[in-house]
Amino acid sequence: MDDLGDLGTFLQSRRAHVPPESVGVVVLTARRRVAGLRREELAQLAGVSVDYYTRLEQGRATQPSEQVLDALARALRLDDAARDHLHRLAGQRSSRPRPAGTTDTVRPQLRQILDTVADYPAMILNHRIDVLAYNRMAGLLYCGLDQVPVEDRNLARMVFLDADRFHLYADRSSCTADTVAQLRHAAGEFPADPRLAALIGELSIGSRRFSELWAAAEVSVRGHGPLRFHHPAVGPITLHQERFTLPDGSGQELITLAPEPDSSDQDALRLLAGLGVGDGDQPGPSTNARTSSSAGV
Repeated sequence: MDDLGDLGTFLQSRRAHVPPESVGVVVLTARRRVAGLRREELAQLAGVSVDYYTRLEQGRATQPSEQVLDALARALRLDDAARDHLHRLAGQRSSRPRPAGTTDTVRPQLRQILDTVADYPAMILNHRIDVLAYNRMAGLLYCGLDQVPVEDRNLARMVFLDADRFHLYADRSSCTADTVAQLRHAAGEFPADPRLAALIGELSIGSRRFSELWAAAEVSVRGHGPLRFHHPAVGPITLHQERFTLPDGSGQELITLAPEPDSSDQDALRLLAGLGVGDGDQPGPSTNARTSSSAGV
């Protein structure tokens, strides 16, 4: 696994994923010893010298200008999330201030929000994708989060190391790629978080798929969109995900999952809610929100 803050490794990985033809580079021979762009090709596209770009990749050039970074981002066809990640790795844009010791503490007001959307799954996640708090419907959707050990309530760990819950996702390839891209973005935002580094190391050792995707160095932040599940109790269900990043710099997000109104997905969610009633799991606004701890991640 590469260093979480390695600018050179990120640049090298990203240029390996740019087909030369896609940026107007004429390939004169089919026998190329490198995947993607060569160093000299990227340097020419970005308008910098080959020697300077080589020193960037090798970590021998410090503090590249914002103009150089923007030129590299354009040449590499980086989206906004990956462009910001590049700037953070180069130290051009400092991360948002992080209140010490509060990234895993869920405010009572946020738990109340989970209660107000009791009909739909809702969760509070941190930058490591730990599930810090969730309502009753989220617990049912993820097949009994209450039965998952507190230290394992992490969506990335569930995706790559928990085969039963991974099968909940219908779009498994997209799910794994999105999860790794989110963690890489978090690594740029929180480069000094030892628990994030430990999680990435655990996933790299435990999952070949994770290691392959991590090496690709994709970076993204998913804000909204459909998530397709195949729940063992109610079958296929598609829910629209909305992610609300808290403005306090804690790295926490409120996630809501809602079906289209008057749809079969709404019917399936109602069926899931009904199946979960009984045996001491009665719904109620005062008991819906569960709280997790990410200690030990």
